[in-house]
Amino acid sequence: MYKDSKSHYLILDALRGIAAIIVVFFHIFEVFANGDHTKLIINHGYLAVDFFFALSGFVIGYAYDDRWNSMNLKSFFKRRLIRLHPMIIIGMIIGALLYYFQFGPLFPFISETPVWKLLIVMLIGMTLLPLTPSMEIRGWTEMHPLNGPAWSLFFEYIANILYALWLRKLSNKWIATLAFIAGSVLIHMAVTRGDIIGGWALNSEQIYVGFTRLLYPFLAGLLLSRISKPKKLNNAFLWTTLILTIVLAIPRIGGAQQGYLNGIYDSLIVIVVFPILVYMGSCGQIVSDRVKKLATFLGNLSYPLYITHYPIMYIFMAWVARNELYVDPTSTDKLPQLIIASLATLITSILLGHYLFKIYDLPIRSWLTKKWMNK
Repeated sequence: MYKDSKSHYLILDALRGIAAIIVVFFHIFEVFANGDHTKLIINHGYLAVDFFFALSGFVIGYAYDDRWNSMNLKSFFKRRLIRLHPMIIIGMIIGALLYYFQFGPLFPFISETPVWKLLIVMLIGMTLLPLTPSMEIRGWTEMHPLNGPAWSLFFEYIANILYALWLRKLSNKWIATLAFIAGSVLIHMAVTRGDIIGGWALNSEQIYVGFTRLLYPFLAGLLLSRISKPKKLNNAFLWTTLILTIVLAIPRIGGAQQGYLNGIYDSLIVIVVFPILVYMGSCGQIVSDRVKKLATFLGNLSYPLYITHYPIMYIFMAWVARNELYVDPTSTDKLPQLIIASLATLITSILLGHYLFKIYDLPIRSWLTKKWMNK
């Protein structure tokens, strides 16, 4: 298995897995809200992305800040590509393979998409370069229409580039200053919009949302990796799991009339709670072998699940739309089928992520490390 020479924080790995599973639940229930987040169960699952950015800043700072005397830019980017890119490629391939199964009133463009255009979109998606609206093949203006969540990996790559070229050289005071500015922008955006949802399209508004969501949590995580001094914290895994689950699942605050209250909630969670969770996770130890196995499973599952579940979700969305179940699923005689389809989507996504990690991601990264890192 490919590993950095430093050990991982097992609790943080597990929290990433828990957040990824909540994202899948969020997307399943989002289908039935029909765009109305006031009706959405597991309402704040979208904040998992911001939690991932905070974890990324912390882990990258911890793993690489003290290595630059013996590591160059080329080596850093090789490591990050090995860690992230194999799953990006397979995610795009899965998105292309399942694309024509997603036809329906929700995605009318699918029937008009020639195979050659699908293949071009897939190949561009494999590079993670964002697609312009002229290459739209779904109708949602996504920068990666075969695999929507890849937008967050696009910004993750930007964070890695900023870190390697610039942020790693800055003092803690400068990082703190930038984090303060980024946090202020985040609060303004959240309060004026009512939430921080967005970042997936290549237009000025969505790019602004994406950068705003990226910068504060990544900078805060990076700063935390430099200044925190982890201490022993009993039951850290239990407490962090409970807190993370609650803050991501809580209903929308303020309803449709007082959206700014939800913006305040989003700001509070990203700016205050997530750094605290990352710190708590870095302080904890897992003693039980059984819990260690669970935490390891969750950590291994997290990235493959997150980056491959959405093509399956597209199929689920299309099925719900064809049967018009998004209007009021509880009032139909198809509720049993709906429950079964939802569970099947969840289980299939988890199994796919788990087995892709074992039979694809792990061996590919190991092979690339042996072939690439020795050059």
